[in-house]
Amino acid sequence: MCHRHRISRLCFLFFFIFVCAGTPAEIKPGGSIVISASSIPKSFNPIVAKETSTTFVTGFIFEGLIATDGVSLKVKPNLAKSWDVDATGKIWTFHLRRDVYWNDGVQFTAKDVEFTFNRLIFNPDIPTSSRDVFTINNQSIKVKAIDQFTVQFILPDRFAPFLRLMGQEILPEHKYKKDVDEKRFSSAMGLNSKPQDIVGTGPFMLEDFRPGEWVILTKNKLYWKHDLNGNQQPYLDRIIILTIPDQNMALLKFKKGELDMISLRAQDYLLLKKANLSGVKFYNVGPSLSSEFLVFNQNLDSNIPEYKKEWFRNINFRRAVACAIDRQTIINNIFAGLGYPLYGPVNESVQEFYNPRIKKFPYNIDQAKKYLMEGGFQLRRDGLLYDSKGNQVSFSLITNSNNSERIEQANLIRNDLEKLGMKVNFLPVDFNSLVTRINATKDWESVIIGLTGGIDPHFGKNVWVTTGHLHLWNLGSPRSVYEWEKEVDRIFEDAAREMDQKKRKLLYDRWQELMCENQVMIFTATQAVLYAVRDKFGNLKPTVYGGLFHNIEEIYIKSRCQY
Repeated sequence: MCHRHRISRLCFLFFFIFVCAGTPAEIKPGGSIVISASSIPKSFNPIVAKETSTTFVTGFIFEGLIATDGVSLKVKPNLAKSWDVDATGKIWTFHLRRDVYWNDGVQFTAKDVEFTFNRLIFNPDIPTSSRDVFTINNQSIKVKAIDQFTVQFILPDRFAPFLRLMGQEILPEHKYKKDVDEKRFSSAMGLNSKPQDIVGTGPFMLEDFRPGEWVILTKNKLYWKHDLNGNQQPYLDRIIILTIPDQNMALLKFKKGELDMISLRAQDYLLLKKANLSGVKFYNVGPSLSSEFLVFNQNLDSNIPEYKKEWFRNINFRRAVACAIDRQTIINNIFAGLGYPLYGPVNESVQEFYNPRIKKFPYNIDQAKKYLMEGGFQLRRDGLLYDSKGNQVSFSLITNSNNSERIEQANLIRNDLEKLGMKVNFLPVDFNSLVTRINATKDWESVIIGLTGGIDPHFGKNVWVTTGHLHLWNLGSPRSVYEWEKEVDRIFEDAAREMDQKKRKLLYDRWQELMCENQVMIFTATQAVLYAVRDKFGNLKPTVYGGLFHNIEEIYIKSRCQY
C-alpha cells in the first residue's frame, strides 16, 4: 500500500463541493486540476514503461534534454540550454542548464545524462524500448560527460531524427545507481514506492497513489522554469488523476463537475455541446495523428488460396477497393461528422512532413469498376464479381472485437464492396487473436486496423521498410518485394542520414507518393481530437500532438474558488 497523507485525501474531497468567487483573471499561483485516466500506471519507471497509462503520469515528473513544442512542433531547449553538432553530423555536444535540481535537492549534471544512457538505456539487463530507437546500424551511441555541465554523444553514423529523440527522460544517478548495481532497477520505482523514491526534474512530483482510485501529483518547488516576470512555475499546486475505466462514467463525472477536463468521442462531443453546460469550453484541435486502414494479406507463406493472393497483389484490385470506400459516410455515421478522410500515411496535422500532392482515390464506384476491368475482373449478370479464371471474389475481413468504431467501419466497408459484386465475410475477433493471426499464423485475408502516429516518419520505419516487424501486408518468409518497395527502403536509409530538413522532406514526400500510388494500405478516416474543459484555466493551448498538458507548467486558474 502506498504512503498516504491526510492532506492528500482532503485535497481530493474538496473538489466535489465548491462555490466559485469571481476574482480577476491575472495569474495567481495555486489551486488544483482534476483529470481522469482509464487505467492505473504499471509503475513510475519511464525507462521500462511500454504503456501510456505509465508515461501519462511520468511525463509530469521527468524531462529530457530537449522538448518538442506542442504548438509549433519544433525542437526547443529544455534541460540542455544549447547544443552543437560537428561537420560530420556524428558528434553532438549538449550544454546543460546550471540551475536545474532534482526534486530531492541534488543538482542535475552531465553525469546524470551519462548514467541514463550508459547504465540504463544501453544496459542489456534492462528491458527498455529506448535501446532500439537509439541503436544505429546495430551500434550503440557513445555518451560521455565532458565536464559537470557538458555531455557529448558520438553516433556511429549521421542520424537526422537524433535531436528530437533527446526528449528521452533523464534519471538521477545518485538515486538509482544502487538499483542498477544490484540488478533490480527493472522492478524499481514500482507502485509500492514511497513518493520520495520517485525523483525527477519535472514540474510535478508524486504525492500520493491509491490503486484504482487516484494518483496525486504535487508542485515541484525546486522546478527550474520561471515566467517572464520571474515567477516560479508551475502555477498549479496539484494534479489529481482519478482512475475511471469507463468512458461513460468519466463523462458523467465531468457533467457533475467532478472532472475539469475530458477527452471526448465524437458523439459525446455533440451531446455535451447540446447540454448547454455553463462554464465549459470545447476544443476541436484537428485530425488525430493516428490512422485507420484496410490491408490485404500478400504473404507468400500464408495458407490462403493462391488465386486470392493474386487478387491482393493486383494493384488495380486494391485501387478499386480504395475508390469503393465512402469515407464521408464513415465520418458522418461513426464520427458524427467530426472526422477527416485519410488517403495516405501522413495527414495534415503533421505539416512538417505532410505531402498534399499525393495521389488520392476518393469514393467513385464507376472508377472502381474501371480498375477492376483493367485488372481482369468481370461483374456478371448475377451481380457478383469474378476473376479471369472464373473464381468468385469472396474474402474474409477481420478487426478487433473490442473496438466498436472499427466494427461499424468494417460493416460500412463491407456494404461498399458489395456494390462491386464482392462478397465480404466479416468476423470481429479479440485483439490478441488478431495480433497472433497477423504476426504469427498469417491466417487472415483482410483486416481493418490502425496505427498511432507521430511527427517524424522515421519512427514508423518498422512498418514501411521490407524488413520491418510491422510490414503488415507482407510479413512472410521469404518476402516477395515490389520494386517500389526497394525504393522505400532506400528512402528511409537516406532520410535517416540526411541532415538538411528540406531534402528530408522531399525524400518523405516521395515515400508518401509511392505508398498512395500502390495502395497496399488503404487508408479510411480519422477522428478529430476533441476536448471539453471547464472555463477557469488560463494559458490552455490544446493541440493534436501536445494534447491538453504540453504546457502544464504555464496553466493557471483564472478565478480563485472557495471550497
